[in-house]
Amino acid sequence: MARLADGAWRPRRRCYGHRVASTKKLFAALTRRGPHRVLRGDLAFAGLAGVVYTPESGFNLPGVAFGHDWLAGADRYYGTLEHLASWGIVAAAPATETGFAPSVLDFAFDLGTALEIITSVRLGPGQISVHPAKLGVLGHGFGASAAVFCAAGLPVKPKAVAALFPSVTKPQAEQPAATLTVPGLILSAPGDPMTLRSNAVELARAWPAATLRAVAKAEPGGLIEGRRLARVVGLPGPDRRTQRIVRALLTGYLLHLLAGDKTYRDFSDPTAVLPKTEVVDPRTEEPVALEEKVVALLKG
Repeated sequence: MARLADGAWRPRRRCYGHRVASTKKLFAALTRRGPHRVLRGDLAFAGLAGVVYTPESGFNLPGVAFGHDWLAGADRYYGTLEHLASWGIVAAAPATETGFAPSVLDFAFDLGTALEIITSVRLGPGQISVHPAKLGVLGHGFGASAAVFCAAGLPVKPKAVAALFPSVTKPQAEQPAATLTVPGLILSAPGDPMTLRSNAVELARAWPAATLRAVAKAEPGGLIEGRRLARVVGLPGPDRRTQRIVRALLTGYLLHLLAGDKTYRDFSDPTAVLPKTEVVDPRTEEPVALEEKVVALLKG
């Protein structure tokens, strides 16, 4: 605090600058792998196709279920899943609903099953367990909308939900989003409101507890790793910049809300300034008509 001439006190401005600088350092650290050695397992042992990545050891760990995008699969997110595990978060990813006409409701059920699996059995060599009160559900694209359906349908709500570049599904995810009171993180890319696939703004409008952040220069499909069959129908390939930024934002968000680490509280604070992102108020975004989206697509 600094004393004024009249004897009053006011906060020093440099405190805010120090907080921003500290957040930047944390963000930079979170773009790199964490301190834990990572193990990979198979969910099939419990009757569900998919993979699970865990730290080498640890009890009562936070855990998440991760949903893949359309025409992708769990194996296309190994770097992101490994990244979360390296920071102490158990990450399970069902490898179901990978065809041309997947069911968002069935996939949401599979995400819930993945959470049930990782909380009900000892993982790895028996030295790993997940705390049932430290759960989150995440997803990318199609899987992001499935994550919203999953969270809304769970009898015991997760501590956090993240929708990474969510896409339109039938039925619409906005309907279950309107029932959610748990914190949510929605990431979008610049220009997303003009695309036919994205429902990031609509989802944020329906979900009062969610924060919508636009990631600078992000590629909505860039989170997928490796070669992708869907490129033959015009969907983009991997983008390392997008992967690096999203992994850092997501890890910090989960470490605070699931692990309870206050060091990373800014990553779940809707008012905080985070690197490479900008908070978007969905109420100020004008609805884009389908005709306008089609025109934008044709011009692009």
